[in-house]
Amino acid sequence: MALAELAPETRNLIDGELVPASNGAEFENVNPATEEVLGTQADGTKEDVDRAIGAARRAFDETGWSQDHALRARCLRQLHEALERDVEQLRAIVVREAGAPVTLTPWMHVDKPIAMVPYWADLAERFDYEREMTEIDFMGTPMRRLLRREPVGVLGAITPWNVPLYLNLAKIGPALAAGCTVVLKPAPDTPWSGSYLGKLAAECTDLPPGVLNIVNASDHLVGEMLSTDPRVDAVSFTGSTATGRRVAACAAETVKNVFLELGGKSATVVLDDAEFEKVLPGQAMTCVHGGQGCAITTRLLLPRSRYEEGLAIVQAAFEGWSYGDPTNPANLQGPQISRRQQQRVLGYLEKGRAEGARVLVGGGAPDHLPKGFYVEPTLFADVDPKSTIAQEEIFGPVLCVTPYEDDDDAVRIANDSIYGLSGAVASSDDERALSVARRIRTGTLALNGGQWFDVDTPFGGYRQSGLGRENGEMGFEELLETKVMALPVRS
Repeated sequence: MALAELAPETRNLIDGELVPASNGAEFENVNPATEEVLGTQADGTKEDVDRAIGAARRAFDETGWSQDHALRARCLRQLHEALERDVEQLRAIVVREAGAPVTLTPWMHVDKPIAMVPYWADLAERFDYEREMTEIDFMGTPMRRLLRREPVGVLGAITPWNVPLYLNLAKIGPALAAGCTVVLKPAPDTPWSGSYLGKLAAECTDLPPGVLNIVNASDHLVGEMLSTDPRVDAVSFTGSTATGRRVAACAAETVKNVFLELGGKSATVVLDDAEFEKVLPGQAMTCVHGGQGCAITTRLLLPRSRYEEGLAIVQAAFEGWSYGDPTNPANLQGPQISRRQQQRVLGYLEKGRAEGARVLVGGGAPDHLPKGFYVEPTLFADVDPKSTIAQEEIFGPVLCVTPYEDDDDAVRIANDSIYGLSGAVASSDDERALSVARRIRTGTLALNGGQWFDVDTPFGGYRQSGLGRENGEMGFEELLETKVMALPVRS
């Protein structure tokens, strides 16, 4: 697939205007596959974020945006039309700045996220914002009650770099549909996936000034203002659990609504009656996009009775896995996002060896790819479920294989984690797979190859994988407050 020439937007969107940083500063945007500088991005300051928050506050408090369902739907449909028109430019941006394999862009990275936007436009219009409750009697007087849902207010949204366009739209779409105003702080590793949305919003929609603000900044502490500023009513963060704890702690000072979509250490449980030759070759998909996905299953639990048989199949799949240049359609694995992230993953590989896991495939940086932040697809066997690589999120192309004794033991190991984001179960018997899945404490599960992801699927996790849900009506309702009004029934 030939990529379009880059024509990015490098300014931030504040109060309806595309602007440089208040101090004129810029930072470099680096291609992780080549280590080349793609260009620069306006480096937002605390003053820029302060102005963006003020604009969002004013737009919510002083305009009719929060009450005008039709306007919200129209603006989202205008945004969708502009996204579809510029889809190839967005594809070129995502592949180059995120290192996303071009073959994956029709699904999670570009086309699918764009196709989700009309769902939010429709929901803005069809949602039942106010309904009658049953009447009650109070001291002999019948009471009429109304249940009303209203937008929470100003939303501070902070997004990561792994699937930047999707996550930016997953924050913006439901928030605007619900009637919130937004200040979005994209990840500095993938700034153009955010700033290009600002360009389309400013030039192609009827969004009132201040409703949507997008401020890129190289300093992560600039984004922290969204968690601490009392003018922000809610904060939505997707990223690491460690940073999520910080966001929640900062937001607690002003008792904000908090949505957190955090890390995962999801397990695939392959039961002893599964068809190994059909199920196990797909486990190499752990390495897709460099393993940089929170819901990727990075632990594989195999029955001890068929352990060596299963290992041989998975090893062959890893040895045949194609990775490298993300612009090559044959590759489903590109680079890690940065040198820092590459070194972090390599550190985990050393830790795995030191703790006694057996490396069957990979285990380092590839010699044949001297440029770019690549890590070899790595398969660990005999992984102790209590070891570091079995407990901590690596966010790299690494699969940890552990044997189990029986179904109860498999469930115990799968649940032995601070996380609970996703997972999978494989069996030749659907009911047996369901029985095991119902005991695994995690937010989403794929059974026998089933696929749960879509715009109407509430996504999120148990335990330290986060708070709340994103997508679907449940995710939409995270952005609404609840009001009850009562008045006496007049005869």
